[in-house]
Amino acid sequence: MSDVKTAPYGSWKSPITSDLIVKESIGLSQVRLDGSDIYWIELRPSEGGRQVIVRRLPDGQTKDLTPSEMNARTRVHEYGGGEYSVHNGNVIFSNFSDQQLYQQTGDGPPRILTTTAGRGVADAKRYADGIFDEKRKRLIYVREDHAQGGEAVNTIVGISVDGEKNEQVLVSGANFYSNPRLSPDGSKLAWLAWNHPNMPWDGCELWVGESAPNGSFTTKQRVAGGPDESLFQPEWSPDGKLYFISDRTGWWNLYRVCDDSEIQKVCEMEAEFGVPQWIFGSSTYAFESAERIVCTFAERGIWTLGLLNTRNGKLERLDTPYTEISFVCAGRGCTVFRAGAPTETFSIIEMDLETRKTSVLQRANKIQIDPGYISVAEAVEFPTENGLIAHGFYYPPTNRDFDAPAGERPPLLVKSHGGPTSAAIAVLALGIQYWTSRGIGVLDVNYGGSTGYGRAYRRRLNGNWGIVDVDDCVNGAKFLARRGDVDEPRLMIDGGSAGGYTTLCALTFRNVFKAGASHFGVSDLEALELETHKFESRYSDSLIGPYPERRDLYIERSPVHFADRLSCPVIFFQGLEDKIVLPNQAERMVEALRKKKVPVAYIAFKGEQHGFRRAENIKRSLDGELYFYSRVFGFELADAVEPVPIENL
Repeated sequence: MSDVKTAPYGSWKSPITSDLIVKESIGLSQVRLDGSDIYWIELRPSEGGRQVIVRRLPDGQTKDLTPSEMNARTRVHEYGGGEYSVHNGNVIFSNFSDQQLYQQTGDGPPRILTTTAGRGVADAKRYADGIFDEKRKRLIYVREDHAQGGEAVNTIVGISVDGEKNEQVLVSGANFYSNPRLSPDGSKLAWLAWNHPNMPWDGCELWVGESAPNGSFTTKQRVAGGPDESLFQPEWSPDGKLYFISDRTGWWNLYRVCDDSEIQKVCEMEAEFGVPQWIFGSSTYAFESAERIVCTFAERGIWTLGLLNTRNGKLERLDTPYTEISFVCAGRGCTVFRAGAPTETFSIIEMDLETRKTSVLQRANKIQIDPGYISVAEAVEFPTENGLIAHGFYYPPTNRDFDAPAGERPPLLVKSHGGPTSAAIAVLALGIQYWTSRGIGVLDVNYGGSTGYGRAYRRRLNGNWGIVDVDDCVNGAKFLARRGDVDEPRLMIDGGSAGGYTTLCALTFRNVFKAGASHFGVSDLEALELETHKFESRYSDSLIGPYPERRDLYIERSPVHFADRLSCPVIFFQGLEDKIVLPNQAERMVEALRKKKVPVAYIAFKGEQHGFRRAENIKRSLDGELYFYSRVFGFELADAVEPVPIENL
C-alpha cells in the first residue's frame, strides 16, 4: 500500500489502454452445433471489423473458415445476425460485399449459390436466418429484396443448392419475417411474421404451414400471437412439438402448441426467457433431448442458466458465475453458449450437463488484468418520475495504484444504451474499465424501455421516448450524487444510436449534465423518420406517435431544433456510411453549436456504418472522448493521447 499514489480523479494511469482493447479484443456471436463440431462468429476490429466463421473440432483444433477476402455478415434489417447456417459440414454464409449466399464444404473454397446479376444492384437481394431443408435438398431463408426500388420486400424463400440459382417464394404478404423452422420430418414449416408499425417486441405472429408436393407450404395457420403479443424463437422439439416464447402474461415465458392447437405453458415465472429481436439468430433455449431444454432467463437484468424438464415443467437452476448468457445451443449431454460475468469478459463456453463442468473455448480477449484494476458492477435501483423505480449498474473508480486527494469525489459518466429496447448488462467490458481505472465512475442505466424487467417496464417508453429515458438517466446520476458517490458538478453522459438521442435530449432539455458525447446519435426525429431503413421506419409510431399526424411531437423532442438551450460542451462521433442515422444528423447539430459558440468537436469516420468496427476508429472514439472531458473539466491525463480539435473552448 505504500506504493499507492495520490492523483486527482481522471488522472490515474491505467494499464487498460485503447490500444490494448482494440488490438486484443474480438466480438463473439452466433454459436452453432453441427454434430460434434462447434461453430461461432468472430468480429475482428484489427481486420477492419471483418466477421469470420470459426470451426472447433472435437480434438480442440480451431480453424477460420471464411477466406481472408470475405466477410460473413448480412445486411437484412441493416443489423444482420443469422449470417450463416451449417448442416453435416456444409456451411452456408452471406458475404458482406455482395450480400450473396455461398456454400463451403469442408476446407474447400466457397461456391456462390445466389446471384443478382443483371439487376444493376450488387446487393439487391439479401439473405438471413437460414436452415437446411434436407428432405428437398434446398435452403430456406429470409430474403430482403431491394431490386424494385422503394421499400424492400421481405419473404421466406426456398433456394436450390444444385447450382441452378433458382428461388421459390414460400411465404409472402407480411412486412417482416424471421425464424423459418422445419419440423423434424420436414412436413411443416413454422415462422414469425409482423407488420408495420409493430416491432417484433411489440407484437408478432407465429404461423405454421404444411408441405405440398411442389415444395410450397399450404394450409397456413396462425397459431399464436397478435399485434399486442410479442413472440420469440419458435423451435421444434425432437419429438415434433412446436415451442415458442411469448410475453402474454407480461413476461417472456416458454410455451408449446399441443396436438389440438391448444397453447400450453411450459414454464411460467416472473422472468424473461426472451430478448428483443434486433438481430437474427438469437437463441435463449435449445433442446438437449425431447425431455430436457437448456435455457437462460433474466431476473432483474441478471441472466441465469437453467435445465427445464418438458414433462413436468420443473426448472433446475445451474450454478455458473455468469450474469449474461446468450446464443444457447445444445446436443446430447452438453450445451454451448456465449457468456460473461462482472469479472469475466464474453467467452464461448461448453458445459457437460452430467458433470456440470465448463470449458472456455474462446475469449473475447485474452488480456490478463490484475483484479486491482477491475471495477465490479453494483446493481442499483433508484427512484424516478411518477413514483417508479429504475435500474442500472454502477461502476466505482478502481485502480490499485491510486487514491484521490482527500475530500474529492469522482466525475461520473452516465451511459445510455442503444435500442432503445436493449439493455445494459453486468459483464466485464474493457470499454467501461477504461474509464473506471482512470478514476471516472460509470453508471450504465437500464432506463424505462429496457428489456430484462418484464413487458410493463419495457413499455414505459411507449409514447415517451426522449422523456422517460432522459428522466431515468438524470435521476440515476442525482441518486449517486446524493449518496455521495460522485461529484455533481462533473456529471457527463454518452450514448450511441438511440442512446445518443437520449444523451442529446438530456444535454438539451435538462441542466444536470455538464458535458457529453454522442456516438452516431439521433438529433432530428423527423429526419430519422423520413430517412431510415425499412425495419425501423415505423418504430417511432410506438415510441413517439404516428407521423405525420403527431409531427408536433417529433419537432418538440428533437434537440436540433432547440440548440439554443444547449450550453455545455458536446463531442460527436459519426460513421459516414451510416444508413440508419445519417451523418447529417450530427452535422446539423455541430453547426448549430458552432453558431452558438458552445464548445464542440466532430470526428467523422470514412467507411464506418452504424456502430464502429475498425480498430483505429474504436481507439479514436475512446481516446477522443477522454481527451475532450479532460479539456472541459481541466484534469491532466496520465498518458498522452491524440488531441481532438475543439471549437469554441
